[in-house]
Amino acid sequence: MTELDRIFELKKEMGDDLIILAHHYQSDDIVKAADFTGDSLKLAQYAQQNKRARYIVFCGVYFMSETADILTEDDQIILQPSIIAGCPMADMADMEQAERAWDIITAELGCDIVPITYVNSKAEVKAFCGRKGGTTVTSGNAAKVVKWGLDQNKVILFLPDQNLGRNTAYDLGIPLDNMAEYDPKTETLEYSCDKKDVKIVLWKGYCHVHHKITVKHIEAARKAHPNAKVIVHPECQFEIAQAADGKGSTEYIINQVRNGEKGSKWIIGTEHNLVKRLKDSFEDKEVYILDTSSVCTNMNRTTVQNLLETLEDIKKGNFEKRVTVDKSIAADAVKSLETMLSLV
Repeated sequence: MTELDRIFELKKEMGDDLIILAHHYQSDDIVKAADFTGDSLKLAQYAQQNKRARYIVFCGVYFMSETADILTEDDQIILQPSIIAGCPMADMADMEQAERAWDIITAELGCDIVPITYVNSKAEVKAFCGRKGGTTVTSGNAAKVVKWGLDQNKVILFLPDQNLGRNTAYDLGIPLDNMAEYDPKTETLEYSCDKKDVKIVLWKGYCHVHHKITVKHIEAARKAHPNAKVIVHPECQFEIAQAADGKGSTEYIINQVRNGEKGSKWIIGTEHNLVKRLKDSFEDKEVYILDTSSVCTNMNRTTVQNLLETLEDIKKGNFEKRVTVDKSIAADAVKSLETMLSLV
């Protein structure tokens, strides 16, 4: 019996007591074992809606498991197969830094702020946003949520991903000159317009997988495949988003390829596991990766071996891989998450 076979055996034994969630960036074997696969928004919604499972095994990275714990019932147990699978971008902002930024920005700009944090952030940062009347956002609902923030006639503090914030605000008609940048390392705020004209403050953070994609990658790809469409994730830098034929969340990328004409060609700028799966799933189309080094090490920490180990641990009553969020943090974080979910 293979390890994957044993996983399916244990799933059958545990029945409705167990669900396995997997992000699109997980490997093929993990996706095969999962009950539900999706992007951050879909997984957050599924976790919130499920009331039956006693054990929710989250194949992703730590902030996703934290979000699941915040949104689920107290008697539901969230486990992560690779407990050390984190997110470097989420680590670029913590509560202390956010509180300090709030003081610095409000003092310098003399304005009211509404904080919006990418769901790819720590629970404590989500809690900060909840306390301050803000919310969370995913790449799938960014336009709707950022518009909600702009409609409040306050300056948005968007953290921790500057690229998603910049690309989204620009699409909503905010000129680049009306965007400021805040560097949490130096605690400095930079902007080129009059301070009263600042519409959004972008936290100087990024996803290393998407941030390192360059215009040269697009130029080389277009030269190699002149009839292909280039689509990228909005965590890419502004110049990349503008040079591409389209940008959007993982769900957007999947649907673009799925609904594309037979024989169409696609060059995709995002994590390699998803691109490989699209290539294998849609053999009537040509799918290429924009940057072959687009690999998320943390997403790939989840393996069939540690997934199986997690299920075996559940049977033994061993919950060392459990992810929990302090109740005081969760109480504020859930406010920001529920605001987001009410907008989608």
